[in-house]
Formats: sequence, C-alpha cells, structure tokens
Amino acid sequence: MHLLLLALFVSIAILVFKSVHSIIWVPWRIQQHFKTQGIGGPGYRPISGNVGELRRMYAEAQSKSMGGLQHDILHRVLPYYSRWSGAYGKTFIWWVGTKPRLALADPEPIKEVFLNTGVSYDKVGFSPLTRPLFGDGLGGLNGEKWALHRRITNQAFNMERVKVIQISLFPLSQQGWVPEIVASTRKMLEEWEENCFWSSFQEGKHIFELQEQQMHLIAKALRSIHIPGFRYLPTKTNRESWRIEKEIEESIQRLIDNNNKTKENSKNLVSLLLSTYKNQHGEEEKLTVQEVIDECKTFYFAGKETTGNLLTWALVLLAMHQEWQTKAREEVVQVYGHTMSPSADNLRELKIVGMIINETLRLYPPTQTMSRVSTKNVMLGRVDVPAGTEIYSAMIGVHHDTQIWGEDANEFNPSDLRSLGIN
Repeated sequence: MHLLLLALFVSIAILVFKSVHSIIWVPWRIQQHFKTQGIGGPGYRPISGNVGELRRMYAEAQSKSMGGLQHDILHRVLPYYSRWSGAYGKTFIWWVGTKPRLALADPEPIKEVFLNTGVSYDKVGFSPLTRPLFGDGLGGLNGEKWALHRRITNQAFNMERVKVIQISLFPLSQQGWVPEIVASTRKMLEEWEENCFWSSFQEGKHIFELQEQQMHLIAKALRSIHIPGFRYLPTKTNRESWRIEKEIEESIQRLIDNNNKTKENSKNLVSLLLSTYKNQHGEEEKLTVQEVIDECKTFYFAGKETTGNLLTWALVLLAMHQEWQTKAREEVVQVYGHTMSPSADNLRELKIVGMIINETLRLYPPTQTMSRVSTKNVMLGRVDVPAGTEIYSAMIGVHHDTQIWGEDANEFNPSDLRSLGIN
C-alpha cells in the first residue's frame, strides 16, 4: 500500500514538475532571452498566452465603423499587431498558448527568413484547426514530402499548360459586354473548371461555397483559446466542420472517379496529379488519392481567394480612382487595339495595368501574415533567435508602413516609383 502511494506521489510530482517546466519556466526563460536583447511584448500569461487579449481587440475593432472609404486598414485587420507594434516597436514577442511568436515588419529580416527557408527555417505547417481546409497540401509541407509534391504539381502548372488554358478561355472573353457579361463569365468559369478539374461550374461552385463556410468556422476557432483535444469533442461547431469536410472530400472524390472513367481528357489538373512521373533517379513517383484530394482542396481555395480578392479590390480601387481607370483603358487600346488578343507573352507591355495590380496587392495583399519557424538557433540580423521560435511576418504592416512608402502609404498611388517599392 505504501509503495502504491509512493508511486502515485512520484507520478504526480513528475507531472507537476513537467507542467511547471513547460507552462512557466520555458516561456519565462524565452521571454527573458528576448528582453535582454531589447525586444519587449505584451507579456506571457500562463496557458493561454495573449489569446484572450487578441480576442478582445478583434471584437473591439469589429464593433467600430471604418469611417468611410479609406485604405488605412491595419487597425481593423490586425488590431493586435497595430496596437502592440505601436507600444513595443516593429519587432516584439507575443504568445499563442506557450508558443512564442516573434513579430517582424522590417523588409530585410523578413527577406532573410524566406530566402533561408529549408535551411534555418521551415514552414510552420497548417494548424490542426486549418487542416480541414487544406489537408496535407503543398502549402503546409516541408522536406522531401514537399519536394515530391512540388515535382508532381510542376507537371500540371507550367507555362505551356497555362497557355493552353488561356487559348481556350480567350474567345469566351470576346463574346460581348453588358448584358451578355454574366453569361460569358459563367461560360468562362465552366471552361476553366473543365480544363483544371474536369468538373461542371455547379460542382466547382458548390466546393467554393463549402470552403467559404469552413473558412468562417476556422477563423472563429483560431480566435478562441486553444484547449488540446477540444476539436475532437462533438460540439455544434465541430460537427458542422466535420460535415463540411466530409462533403468537400466526397465532392473531390467524385471528380477523381469521373476523371478515371473519362480517359479521353488526360490533361486536366486531376489527371496530371494522378499520373506517375519519373524523378531524376529514374524512379517512379505518384501521389496517393488522399494526397490528390488535399492538393485539390489547396488549389480550389488558394485559386479562388487570392485571384478573386485581387480582382475585386482592383475593380473597387479603379471605381474610386477613375483617372487611373481611364489611363489603364487607354493603354490597353494602345497596345492591343480592337483586334489583337492578349497573351502571356504580351501582357508585360501593359505597364500601367501592372502598376495598378502591384498597388492593389500592396494595399490589400492576398495574405495578411506569413510565418516560418526556426529549426535551430540562428542570428536574424542582430537578434539571437532560439530554435522553435515562430517568425511572424506582418506583411500588411510592411505594406502600410509610412517609413517605407512615405506619408501617403495608405493612399492608392500606382506610380512608377511606388510600383518598384521606392519611397
């Protein structure tokens, strides 16, 4: 009996020691490490980190009006970064649970991090909460698995393949304007779906809508305090997320099954992802069906969100600044006239259109932040970064920085110098 109690006491003592070590001692040591280098932050709170403050700032930002048409959006989109960078400087440390995040908004260290990805830094990988949206797609992989997926997806996305899709789509873009624009746009989307996924417009639209619902559920979960294992509980939100994930995978599985039955079209994205390829050693490589499903999830979501958001904001900005709309239209007519077809080769002649797109991406980038994790102790500029630290690059903070872009950083100004990133 005494031995049993002793064993129980020792087990509890070890558990308490490990908990204190991981929840209190390690974060305190990391915080002190950065503090001695002059890097501050909002301060670590046991277990939850700064998630509670983050949620409150999001709720506060969403409750206030933007105050008319303006592009000063940092305080609305990343309220916690806007407030903490103002209090602690562009480089500071903050916490998600017990995990430290080193926030950066200076171009040079950010450039160093991304140039050394795969050497001193790795992609963070998708959070378990975001896995239903992307699965194990290319965007969250590292090492040899990433290299394999990259080699195979390169077969599907190369310039010659893009030109084939462009040639098939261009005639549809000439089929009229208002009131035919809705019908011709839908026809163009149907053609794109068939070229890429061998599916109908309705099937693709259904997947897009499901992913949109999934994205809102994930965004809500990411702003909550993370409790290990909570995502496995059959809560109302979790059940809805599971249902959507299952429906998305079943929809993509149907595309794969239909593709296997229809062999005559062997050059769509699904066919190319399912094909076997030989690597540089002459060995055959192939993705599993689940890996193909995950890549399709990634392409569906990334293709819709990035391109769709860019085009939407470009049209909004041109509507707000019609002088640039006039300049862009005059350039297109000057370069192409009324008969010449745009192509991947001659699009580079549209200098003003290019500047408008670059300025749109600066004000409204497709991703607000990008992250990497240090795989070893590294010197990032003058900062000593311990292994396992997540590097949090606030891209939208860089894009709206008046020290980089000038006092009019929050204004739409697609000039030559602005397009080149010169103040």
